[in-house]
Amino acid sequence: MTTEAAASVTANRVVTKNQDLTPRQRVEIALRGGHSDVIPFTMYDHMVPQCAKERELRNRGLCIVERKKPPFKTYYPNIKITESIHWENGTKMVERFYETPIKTLTVTYQDHGWTKWYEGKMFKSPEDYEAMRFFVNDACFEPNYEFFAEEQSRGGEDIIYRARIPLEPIQTLMSGVMMDINDFCIQWVDNNDEIIKLHDCIAEMNRKIYPIIADSPALICNYGGNVTPEFYGPEVFEQYYVPHYNEAAGVLHKKGKLIGCHFDANCGIIKDLIAKTDLDYIEAFTPAPDTDMTLTEARETWPDKVLWLNFPSSMHLRPLEEIEEMTLSLCNELDSVDGIIMGITEDIPMEFWQASCTMIMDNLDRHARENPEMYG
Repeated sequence: MTTEAAASVTANRVVTKNQDLTPRQRVEIALRGGHSDVIPFTMYDHMVPQCAKERELRNRGLCIVERKKPPFKTYYPNIKITESIHWENGTKMVERFYETPIKTLTVTYQDHGWTKWYEGKMFKSPEDYEAMRFFVNDACFEPNYEFFAEEQSRGGEDIIYRARIPLEPIQTLMSGVMMDINDFCIQWVDNNDEIIKLHDCIAEMNRKIYPIIADSPALICNYGGNVTPEFYGPEVFEQYYVPHYNEAAGVLHKKGKLIGCHFDANCGIIKDLIAKTDLDYIEAFTPAPDTDMTLTEARETWPDKVLWLNFPSSMHLRPLEEIEEMTLSLCNELDSVDGIIMGITEDIPMEFWQASCTMIMDNLDRHARENPEMYG
């Protein structure tokens, strides 16, 4: 389909929206388990460059998800943190030094702006455990509510600001700055006691954040994410993930906050355990063909949870007709649009995002226009 044809489709499929509802309000209604006049469409802030198409989509109801302005500050009063930067073949290379009273820990990574590729993490040998515990225990957090509230106010009604709790304690060890995954596997077997001690320190660190977010102006909060069930299996997930979700949810729910997790991988083997958590929403859920669960299966397994989808990333590379078909197919799997949000949570190649996201939004509007009984 040509760009001109796609523009024609857009003109013909825009549904009349309730002008009293803002993009953020539509998202918040869905996050509370309800529905409005159309399935909300969201994109992460860094995935939608400022341009004419961005303005068009936002004017049509696209809601931007801002994730990098938490309602708290983090600092380390007893650790000096410095960086050394050099360039290799046009790539920015960063070496970061954490000078603790015990020893200096180092992390090295390629800085690509939108992401980092780690080449060396904190853990180099078992002699690093004591300094790593010191690093975790030294973390301090303080509210930054005025800043967060001002950002929300300046951002307006087509941005939703999401708070965050760092990665789950075990996930921090596996995919944060602390350990290479191979080192983690070896240490899990050879020095399990040390791993668990470090896990417990991280859990205590995260607990400092729960009440700060609960009392903050933020409505929603993600706890960790990017879990890889095939790697650790259901037993580890049940023992080392679920309790932390539920503990945080208990604190946040008392203040009316909503909590979710970024589950974008194959969730089939842990789906029943996710169902038992107190999480309010499953964020970045990616339906088949990119994972092992369909949208229908997710709704059946998690009937009491909001599904904040990630449109299957592989589809962005397909012809526009297939993107149209996939959008409508997902919508048609639903017997109710309550608690459903369509999102973009993975990078799209720059040459594809405008046409792909326009087509998705066209067909969310089309579904609302052709199925008024579901949106009444």
